[in-house]
Amino acid sequence: MNAITISLGIFFALHFETSLPLNPGYKQQSFIPSTHAVQAAAADEQYAYAISNSKVAQYDRKTGELKKLSTGDAEHLNSGWIWQGKIYCAHSNFPKLPEKSDLRVYDPDTGKLTIHHSFTKSLGSLTWAIRDPENKFWWCCFAYYQKDNAKTYLAKMDDEFKELQRWSFPEKVVKDWDNASASCGIWDGTTLLVTHHHFKVLYRLKVPEKGDTLEFVEALSCPFPGQGIAYDPVTKGLVGIHRPEKKILFTIKEK
Repeated sequence: MNAITISLGIFFALHFETSLPLNPGYKQQSFIPSTHAVQAAAADEQYAYAISNSKVAQYDRKTGELKKLSTGDAEHLNSGWIWQGKIYCAHSNFPKLPEKSDLRVYDPDTGKLTIHHSFTKSLGSLTWAIRDPENKFWWCCFAYYQKDNAKTYLAKMDDEFKELQRWSFPEKVVKDWDNASASCGIWDGTTLLVTHHHFKVLYRLKVPEKGDTLEFVEALSCPFPGQGIAYDPVTKGLVGIHRPEKKILFTIKEK
């Protein structure tokens, strides 16, 4: 990740804030310092998880103590989704070409990180993979960057990861990406909350009844400078990271 970080000023335009007006969204409640807070965070009732390019770090969320560090190879983890007691992490070989993506799974009991599924027919780099509230489908985002970032798409897949339908992102959101893409997304009821790569903004998007482009609903404020987020069952808000400050952030909804 060091090479990528050094080149960010060239790879992305690196503006510092969204151009969209923000409605009240989420505010920070607490944090845990973590050198592994590079790509994403996740949380359950007892632990918080910081995700770097190659590791999942498990922390006691009350004391902040590092309890476990994942074993197993990884090149570029992107997000973490807790499902059935395990953490499913989007993974790619970004920025290498041709793109290769897979879904890795971290078992908190064993500490092992293994490949769950390899995407052999999907293009772009997998940045997030989540289940819907009804637990019926996988929703996977494949990202493109720079001049091709409008090609980024969200795919609805069955349990065998067969693509059923796909949607592109709204033009006003793509224009706000600063040459980057959709870093992460989670369901919030019937809409999606999608993060930027490095702006403190959440895009609320809706899957349309007809058409192949997600609908923009609003932009929300948040303390996360982009990257991977997840639902926090303790605060009932979101958990994410502050990459520059190397922190796991716990948030609650603004009143």
